[in-house]
Amino acid sequence: MSDQKDHEQPEVNLENVQVEAVETADTEQPAAAEQISPEQQIEALEQALGEAKEAVLRAQADAINAQRRAEKEIEKARKFALEGFSREVLVVADNLERALSVVNPEDESVKPIVEGIELTLKSFSDVLAKFNVEAVDPHGEPFDPQVHQAMSMVPNPEVEPNTVIAVMQKGYTLNGRLIRPAMVMVSKAD
Repeated sequence: MSDQKDHEQPEVNLENVQVEAVETADTEQPAAAEQISPEQQIEALEQALGEAKEAVLRAQADAINAQRRAEKEIEKARKFALEGFSREVLVVADNLERALSVVNPEDESVKPIVEGIELTLKSFSDVLAKFNVEAVDPHGEPFDPQVHQAMSMVPNPEVEPNTVIAVMQKGYTLNGRLIRPAMVMVSKAD
């Protein structure tokens, strides 16, 4: 109900507009008020009404545009509010992955520890995925400077030049926006 009132155009009282137009004409040129014909008065009033309608439409359009901009900003703030926090907790995922890479999974004495670290890493990855934080692991893909950070270039005749041959650190995105580039080694021609 209130939305309907917001979009209705205000009523214009033609008698007040006519009086104001005549008063304005009287104050500017006292003798000219008597020389204005009724058709000219109607034309002037219609022109004033048209200008008032146009001004109202412009004001409504400006208000709608401002509301849309505000809604977009709120949505963007909501969508990327976790960006700083996500960047900081990615260190935990990196450390869990490093711990798994240095442990020998064949050693029976550390097997329960390895399983615990793997389960912790999996649950941590699930939590990140729940909040739309996704890993960028570009091994074997063409190098893309938008999402990868080349740490070194290595000659490798087995793959095409500018192909990622090793990932030193995974990159991550939050809702499709890059929050950390993947650190990679890239192949180059001999």
